[in-house]
Amino acid sequence: MNSSISTSLPDLARRLDDIEPFRVMAILARARALEAGGRDIIHLEVGEPDFATPEPIVEAGIAALQAGHTHYTPALGLPALRRAIAHYYGERYGVSVAAERVAVTPGASGGLLLAMAALFNPADEVLLAEPGYPCNRHFARLIEAKARSIPVGAATSYQLSAELVAAHWGPHSRGVLLANPANPTGSVVDAKALRAIHGVVRERGGWLLVDEIYHELIYDRNEPSALALGDDVIVINSFSKYFLMTGWRLGWLVLPEVLVPAVDKLAQNLFLAAPTMAQHAAIAALAPATRGLLEARKAELKARRDYLLPELQRLGFEVSAKPAGAFYLYADCSRFNDDSEAFAERLLWEAGVAVTPGTDFAGAEGRRYVRLAYTAELPRLREAVSRMEAWLRSG
Repeated sequence: MNSSISTSLPDLARRLDDIEPFRVMAILARARALEAGGRDIIHLEVGEPDFATPEPIVEAGIAALQAGHTHYTPALGLPALRRAIAHYYGERYGVSVAAERVAVTPGASGGLLLAMAALFNPADEVLLAEPGYPCNRHFARLIEAKARSIPVGAATSYQLSAELVAAHWGPHSRGVLLANPANPTGSVVDAKALRAIHGVVRERGGWLLVDEIYHELIYDRNEPSALALGDDVIVINSFSKYFLMTGWRLGWLVLPEVLVPAVDKLAQNLFLAAPTMAQHAAIAALAPATRGLLEARKAELKARRDYLLPELQRLGFEVSAKPAGAFYLYADCSRFNDDSEAFAERLLWEAGVAVTPGTDFAGAEGRRYVRLAYTAELPRLREAVSRMEAWLRSG
């Protein structure tokens, strides 16, 4: 053997230094390990509905496999699914969307990656709210753009405002990404505020991207889709949350017409196409017969929120703004511990309740918060509250 040849591997890409692990997955792994050892764990950590995919959707997926639909689709998706999504916007929101503007993607994450890759150059800034879903800023880093986090709080319902966007817009700013509703707070940008933000971004020649993956899970009021603002808005959506298809890995984009060729080219190169079986199943997800099943599940989620929110407040957690959508509560735990990672670890180990530390969603401020996903049945939520109460009292 030639001893002059190095056996060490080359360094990894420097971008990895700026992409942090998703802490909730480590919590989940530890929770699963405890379960494997015989512990009963109540899972309030992962942002995934506990409901199974409705039967009509499953049957459509099975039928697609049995019919031999196992080959690639066009990069932007099955024409029938693109038409169904366009029809959905007309029926649900009264917005006319051409099917040609719809791109079916491997999850909303795949859609957002395609959109960012099409829009932003290295060093371009994308303005985001903090706290916010951490993967969004990591997508920006992956394409060598810069995610500029803007701290938000109860004063703006944990969302960006037109004033905040205008104040933080800089010479390298090229776009704003909103999540409506937001993860981890469940907060919603109302139509008036959304219109004002759109105006600021448009005046500055930027792009407005709106993540609406939880939009069908707004509980107490109806809000228009951001597509009502005009054809220059980019909307990201998903079959994961409301449609209960997390493992099917399917999302979509609605794009300005000018962006469709660029996204098509990127999709061809990066993904080839979204999963074929999932696309056939998604047509059934949008069918009227499935809607009633999905609305029943939505009502269950609302009942869980309405139970858990006052119970957490009774225990001493502070929730500054009632979540209007999604299935999360972002609770200030600093009364008990100002290190949410340590708090979550102890709560899991000592009480068997898994929650997510706020540091996944924000910087130093996140150490005061935990996110609880009400993705467990009401009896399990009651048990979780009982365990937390006993644990907090034990000190």
